[in-house]
Amino acid sequence: MTATLTEPAATSTKPAPAGIVPAPTAEAPATPHPLPPAFTPPVEDEADGALFTRLDQWLHGAEGRLTGGLSPLALGIASLEWGVHLANAPFRRAAAAIDGLATASAAGSAWCGATEIAPGPHDHRFTAEAWSRFPYHAMAQSFLLAEDWTDRMIAGVRGVSAPNERIVRFAARQMLDAFSPSNVPWLNPEIIDMAVQTRGRSLIEGFANYLADITAFAETGAPHPSARPMVLGRDLAATPGEVVFRNDLIELIQYTPATGKVRPEPVLITPAWIMKYYILDLSPHNSLIRYLTEQGYTVFSISWRNPGKEMRDLPFDAYRTQGCLAALDAVNRICGPARVHAVGYCLGGTLLSITAAAMARDGDDRLASMTLFAAQTDFTEAGELQLFMSEAQLAFLEDMMARQGYLDGRQMGGAFQLLRSRDLIWSRLIRSYWLGEEDQPNDLMVWNEDVTRMPARMHSEYLRRLFLNDDLAEGRYLVGGRPVALSDIHVPIFMVGTETDHVAPWHSVYKLHLLNPGEITFVLTSGGHNAGIVSEPGHPHRHFHIGTRAAGAPYVDPDSWVQQTPISDGSWWPAWTDWLAARSGAQDQAPPAMGARGLRPLADAPGTYVLER
Repeated sequence: MTATLTEPAATSTKPAPAGIVPAPTAEAPATPHPLPPAFTPPVEDEADGALFTRLDQWLHGAEGRLTGGLSPLALGIASLEWGVHLANAPFRRAAAAIDGLATASAAGSAWCGATEIAPGPHDHRFTAEAWSRFPYHAMAQSFLLAEDWTDRMIAGVRGVSAPNERIVRFAARQMLDAFSPSNVPWLNPEIIDMAVQTRGRSLIEGFANYLADITAFAETGAPHPSARPMVLGRDLAATPGEVVFRNDLIELIQYTPATGKVRPEPVLITPAWIMKYYILDLSPHNSLIRYLTEQGYTVFSISWRNPGKEMRDLPFDAYRTQGCLAALDAVNRICGPARVHAVGYCLGGTLLSITAAAMARDGDDRLASMTLFAAQTDFTEAGELQLFMSEAQLAFLEDMMARQGYLDGRQMGGAFQLLRSRDLIWSRLIRSYWLGEEDQPNDLMVWNEDVTRMPARMHSEYLRRLFLNDDLAEGRYLVGGRPVALSDIHVPIFMVGTETDHVAPWHSVYKLHLLNPGEITFVLTSGGHNAGIVSEPGHPHRHFHIGTRAAGAPYVDPDSWVQQTPISDGSWWPAWTDWLAARSGAQDQAPPAMGARGLRPLADAPGTYVLER
């Protein structure tokens, strides 16, 4: 059976995520731009086991709902490998036992008032003043010592592969975190003090928050919304513009110019399809898109469709052809022959790199520059997400997606939350359910709850070809049946990495220096994967390093680069727009009409696809 793609309605019957109220959007007729014919996998004969395969997929799908999309088999294989090698290392076990006795002695000193261990730089569980009192200080110290000993015991067992060691350490951390004294109400002095001060009101309000959340989850699959919901088009994604092109995969938004004259080169933004595009157009004060229009650029952004099961067989390459290239064609129709500054964020940057490499191979010179925000092109050091990149895990995900046709954003979001469970799970539960605090989400938190889905075939292809096999960096990635090479890209490149990024670690982002010999300007900014990019001028406590490697210059490793590159205070946005200006024409042209040359406006920004739930 061949899947068909249909134009979605302007609004969705599914509820908006917590904190968001969709803005009313006028209906607009769609311009048909059909995707390539959907892929239909071969159907096995029943005698060949197709029935049993489907039953296994059904089982794995049910398991996935219970485990948040994590494969129990992947954990079992990793644990078995670690356990077998440890069992065959009696002297390693003896050393761990001796280390355990020393740890127990240190814990005993903590009960006498000593401070034996300090929490990690991002561990805020025991930083409140109340934890300095006896016996809470001793409990915190004992727990931290036990965590540290467990990590040392797991690490370094000879014969255990690095991926499996990471999985075992991750699982042990999750189990230990669950038993932290900070998560036990009668052992947490903050909870006890608040209950005493409020005469129990905090516990009553916390129970009310709990009831509100379970009711909301039952109805909508999300926590209960904040008291003042944010409206798309008013509080979020509020930069004025028009949808000037639409096909079955994207809407292209052209933003209203903020200056009387613009530069000839437009800016085209490719966000990741795993996120809503308005991460770059949050509130008016921190919108990168608004900032670009104020600097005299004609700005376009892709808004990806939120796919359902009807798009299950959509290939990854459709995101290049019907996404990047279709948008570039539309920009050229509107803005004329001027070359385009292309921008890609996260996996959108990876997709843009593939597109640019294929364009360079084929002699397409429509790009003036390429900017990559927290985007990886080499996936051998892809951070903590490598925990979920194994053959066992991907096979499990594929069985889940085969049953429902896509990977739900909340299933993927559960994996991200586990990576930072102390901050994103346990601390929220304590604040909301035990301290009785009402969540006051900011724009970034509300955007983070506005999840998207990934078509089954596309998601499987990019996980296998990029994360698991690293085909792009190693010259095996095929476009149109022929490999592409990032070394073929000859336009200037601007790259941004963020210091505390656990999704795209900056050392991994930096690896493009090994894959492309051209001019690369690299920025390392404070913050994480999202907050480091949404770093507007005036944002407090921001800093960045910036340096340019000339084309053909010798390679400098990332740690040496940091030591050699001076640090600057403030936002990196002005440095980027200065870089763009140096590679653009004079700001002396009238802005192009909205949807010129046969492309008429279809809807007001933020469009219709962003409203799909």
